[in-house]
Amino acid sequence: MQSVARNFFTLAVIYSLCGMALGLHMAISQDHGQMPTHAHTMAAGWLMSAVFAFFYHLFPAVGQKTIAVVHFWLTAISGIGLMIGLFVMLAGNPAIEPVLAIASISFYAAMLLFAFIALPAVWKKA
Repeated sequence: MQSVARNFFTLAVIYSLCGMALGLHMAISQDHGQMPTHAHTMAAGWLMSAVFAFFYHLFPAVGQKTIAVVHFWLTAISGIGLMIGLFVMLAGNPAIEPVLAIASISFYAAMLLFAFIALPAVWKKA
């Protein structure tokens, strides 16, 4: 695995460890107030980053382009902001909502960018 694929896979593993730790904390404490954060960390963080990693692994030429690096950093920064912002908001701090909104919109923009990158690659005629 090289460059962007390796970076996304590393990010996926970090998300999975954080999401599972949060899940264990909720189970042990019997406080499930962070369930949305746990779900977003596992689905949007772990799952999406792993899918991106395997896409770039399957299409290494696409992963060598600058736009793939932009995709990684936009996804990483906005995703981390999304997870932290959601955690802080659900912990009772609604003042974080504007930051959470920006992170959410940026994360969606990263998915749109992935569609722009991936769809031509998978539909390209051999």
